[in-house]
Amino acid sequence: MLYQLLTRLDEKFGFERAKAHCDIPCGIYDPSAAQIAALTVIRMIDLMSDLAAKGGQDLAAMNSMARYIASKEEHAEKAKHEVRVIWGDYIKPDHISKYPELPELAHKIMMLGSKARQTVDRQQALDLLNAINQFAEIFWATKGVATKRAKAPYLPGEEVVYPAL
Repeated sequence: MLYQLLTRLDEKFGFERAKAHCDIPCGIYDPSAAQIAALTVIRMIDLMSDLAAKGGQDLAAMNSMARYIASKEEHAEKAKHEVRVIWGDYIKPDHISKYPELPELAHKIMMLGSKARQTVDRQQALDLLNAINQFAEIFWATKGVATKRAKAPYLPGEEVVYPAL
């Protein structure tokens, strides 16, 4: 009933619609979630490789492997999602004019994220992280924020781009 009332009022007055990545126009965007997701993909591949090298065939090992796979899949998709949100909601034509490599880079991240889901190729996962790091450098540059590169303080200990605040 309330929905119908609001729909009729909207039809009559044409309420302006707010748009944002979380349906609240907060203006908060940050590529760090995509970077952490990519690090998680690498870590899950490392754990999967270690478990396979140990020859774990028992039920506990199979359970661990299934969990590693599920986490790898989830985080590869999360990395893609986080970049899609920034790409779709934050990146504007003037950003693309200044950084013409952005469309190809965003597409590359989508493709690498899919490869990370489909395979257990650590190099593909590293390539995903590296592409997201490039995206992060450009993102922060659009905000006028300098960046630095440092090893993540946790496994897999790969290099990540951070804002130099």
